[in-house]
Amino acid sequence: MNIVNTATNIDPKRYDRIRWHARRGLLENDILLTRFFEVALMDLSEPELQQLDTLLRLGDNELLDILMERKLCEDATLQQMANSIINASKGKLNTRSI
Repeated sequence: MNIVNTATNIDPKRYDRIRWHARRGLLENDILLTRFFEVALMDLSEPELQQLDTLLRLGDNELLDILMERKLCEDATLQQMANSIINASKGKLNTRSI
C-alpha cells in the first residue's frame, strides 16, 4: 500500500528516491547532505524537491565545490537550495527559509 503525505501530497517514496540519489562518492558530500535531510527534507515542497534533484545530478566534485562555497551555481534557484544545504551543515537552517 502506498501512503501519500496528505499535508504535502508527496509520495513518501519520492523522499526515498532523493535519499538514494544523494548517495555520493565523496564522504564530505554525504555528510553535508545527511545533515540537510535530517532537518529539512520532509518539509520540502515538490518544486524544492525538483531543485534538489537537479542539484544532485551534478558531479561529486562540482557539488562539493558548491557546498564548500568555492563555486556558485549558475542557476539562482539551485544556488538557493545549495545555500539551504550549507546552512543546515552549519546548524543555521530555518526550515521555512528554504
